[in-house]
Amino acid sequence: MSLRNAVNDGTANAPRLELQQSWWAMIGLGENGKEWSMEQKFEKIAEAGYSAISAVMPPLEEAEQWNRLLERYKLGFNTMAFPTKVEDIQVVLEQIRQFGTVQYLNLQVMDGFVVGNEAIELLSGLQAEARAAGMPVFIETHRGTVTQDLIRTEQYVRALSDLRLTIDLSHYIVAGELNGPLDKAEPMFDALLERTSCLHARVSNGEQVQVDVGPTGDHPMLPNFQRWWRKGMTSWLRQAMPGDVLPFVTELGPPGYYAITRRDTGSGQEIEVSDRWQQALLFKEIAEAQWQHVVAEHNQRK
Repeated sequence: MSLRNAVNDGTANAPRLELQQSWWAMIGLGENGKEWSMEQKFEKIAEAGYSAISAVMPPLEEAEQWNRLLERYKLGFNTMAFPTKVEDIQVVLEQIRQFGTVQYLNLQVMDGFVVGNEAIELLSGLQAEARAAGMPVFIETHRGTVTQDLIRTEQYVRALSDLRLTIDLSHYIVAGELNGPLDKAEPMFDALLERTSCLHARVSNGEQVQVDVGPTGDHPMLPNFQRWWRKGMTSWLRQAMPGDVLPFVTELGPPGYYAITRRDTGSGQEIEVSDRWQQALLFKEIAEAQWQHVVAEHNQRK
């Protein structure tokens, strides 16, 4: 693990984008009315061309199975945690030590009522603990956490020069009901995107946190998110070193969380109005295309 707060594969290769899939986003996915098994989900993720899985730490009794499947399907692994105080991170760091190789730790720092200097001290302390353990750690821009709104998160970025972020701007679009002019938000987004270390893919329309962008991506909000993803990639690449890896995680929430559903009048079941797997693969393709443009532009500026 690198002492730098960055994902690095230990090679001298050019910095690269890595497409990853959220395990949470696999809940309920399947075929013919039946959810895929655990191994089928691994197989689908690998077949689709993803390189890693993003998930909470599995229970200790499942660690052997997880490691076996990760090895079988040649997938990397990263994890997340929800600390409320600095000491909480030690629990997940110990779980990581027992589990094995983990690329990075993504934190949703609780809770949304912790503000100002208290939040800054909490973020700084969590980063220091992860640094001491040699674990890259990124703070996710997420509602219901210390980063729940755009204005305060920009203040934290300015206060902490080493704060690195997992960017998910869908939370700020829906929290701020930003479905109109973005001129006031855009400079603040830029400040956050300068600290990009990971990207989570989801599109909000300012009223729902997760919308279907259509099979070809014709939703009017998608160009905004493409622009932000590209800005994040550009900022990251400008600062990257050989061997660095930028995770791009497709993370579409299941029913009961973010997925929009309708109630079937016959069975009473909640049925998704979107093909979540198809949408994830579309975001993956978009990310790959954006990355190609970013690399080309970067090379031209050299």
